[in-house]
Amino acid sequence: MTTSQDRAQTLAALHAAPEILRVVNIWDVVSAQAVAALPETKALATAGHSIASSHGFADGTIPLDLMLATIERITASTDLPVTTDLDDGYGDPGETVRRAIGVGSVGANIEDRLKPLAESVAVVEAIVAAGQAEGVPFVLNARTDAFVRGGDRPAEDSLADAIERGRAYLAAGANLVFVPGILDADTTRALVEGIGERKVSVIGLPGALTATEYEALGVARISYGPLPQRVALTALQDLAIDLYADGVIPATTRALN
Repeated sequence: MTTSQDRAQTLAALHAAPEILRVVNIWDVVSAQAVAALPETKALATAGHSIASSHGFADGTIPLDLMLATIERITASTDLPVTTDLDDGYGDPGETVRRAIGVGSVGANIEDRLKPLAESVAVVEAIVAAGQAEGVPFVLNARTDAFVRGGDRPAEDSLADAIERGRAYLAAGANLVFVPGILDADTTRALVEGIGERKVSVIGLPGALTATEYEALGVARISYGPLPQRVALTALQDLAIDLYADGVIPATTRALN
């Protein structure tokens, strides 16, 4: 059985490796087991939106206790490192991360929601301090919403904001900087040049670049947020439509639990 320290070190090394870390986001034990069973899987990442949806909550509104209980069940099901989506830190990011470490999480995304920079840097510092206090080299994927909450401001302003925030978060102890949004090659290149090689994390939204393309640009990690759950639910709904039309369960169906 690996320790939290071992899993955190493994997760940090995966982010620093030349190959981009691909994490297919999961939301419960069975989805975690399905993804973990694949030999290509090196780490697991939860999707906060998906966990909230599975319990009937809108994104960002699931109670912390319920989120942590779900994370605990996921981490108990695997020896792989698990990094978790903890929204904006639930009002006390240091304490939230301390509790997340207690249920087996060894890394997290925390959103800045474009709060003032000094306030956001203080959040990063609190998270880093919590990991140190718990004796776990917690891997912080500090998220900036410079693009997704940028509104109507010019794209170059969002880019400059993302770089400024990313540098500040790394200086405060974050391991890498998560910049969600549909990022083209030029924008990604500028982010990597401004924030650092192997320090930028992206999301694989429809219309974004492929993982291989992002890897060539120096990106450290690609995740997929709520999209894997949406794909799974689309498949479920399509199956139901087919069964209502007198279809049958496909013979290629695998037993994954």
